[in-house]
Amino acid sequence: MSAQNLRDRLRGALIAAAATPMTESGEVDLDVVSRYLAGLVADGATGLAVLAHTGRGPYLASETRAAVIERAVALGVPVLVGVGGGPDPDGESRSGREASRSGPEMSRSGPESSGTAEQARVAAELGADGVLVFPSAGDRVALHDEVWRAARLPMIAFDLYTLPCPAGTMRALLEHPGVAGLKTALLSDAMGCQRAIELTRRAGRLAITGEDRMFGPSLLWGAQAALVGIAAASVGVTAAVMEAYRGSDLRAFEEASGRLDRLAAATFTEPMEGYVRRMLWLAATEGRIPESFAHDPYGPPLPEGERAVVVASSR
Repeated sequence: MSAQNLRDRLRGALIAAAATPMTESGEVDLDVVSRYLAGLVADGATGLAVLAHTGRGPYLASETRAAVIERAVALGVPVLVGVGGGPDPDGESRSGREASRSGPEMSRSGPESSGTAEQARVAAELGADGVLVFPSAGDRVALHDEVWRAARLPMIAFDLYTLPCPAGTMRALLEHPGVAGLKTALLSDAMGCQRAIELTRRAGRLAITGEDRMFGPSLLWGAQAALVGIAAASVGVTAAVMEAYRGSDLRAFEEASGRLDRLAAATFTEPMEGYVRRMLWLAATEGRIPESFAHDPYGPPLPEGERAVVVASSR
């Protein structure tokens, strides 16, 4: 599939950034994964992004990654696969570690880029429709080019809050023939989100919102599709906002956006990395996954009693 074809196929789509249900020790049951992913699609997701930030893809073994991709592809909806962003030996993802660095982008080291390209090649072999490329402090354009040459799979560039993409680099990425679109997930940087959407649309690529905390506004700013972690559970809440946006009832859009905002305020809050566990709590409460698989071994501990607040926000 060409980048243009994927861009057109995803226009208007709600792509759920799916979690990967796992036990406290990190075990993954593929039957649980299958039921969970199928439920997201049944409830309104028109596409799936697996092994991305929400799915803890950088931490999972290659065999597990392959099996999750296979289960997603079997559902017949567009599937994007997160590639890159692998953890350091101390357990912190590269994208998180580099968030504290400043200055010009550094040259890329070989092993990380080669690993990202290999993940993309495997995703292509397993039938994925595209890859979501984790941001890097290295040469992002060179990384995307290596991924493209290795897999010939359309790419979604990623402007993530832990490592925002410089404007010049973003323009270069959006000129790459393998880039179908760009996902912005800047959380609170409204001007950065607006800039990313404008540059993406101007380049003829798909502007994808990943703004869980600015979801309604990002649609008004011109986002053409959504790829959000808040759709990892309560997916109907997100679908309702997009449906209302496409209609002409301003009050319906206001009410749907307000409901999503209340949910996002309870789930996408400090510590921000805790959102994965919070979404798994919701998935378990909704019966999407067993209680024993509502764990995130790679996220921070959360205060006792927070779960009740998260569940209440979804009602």
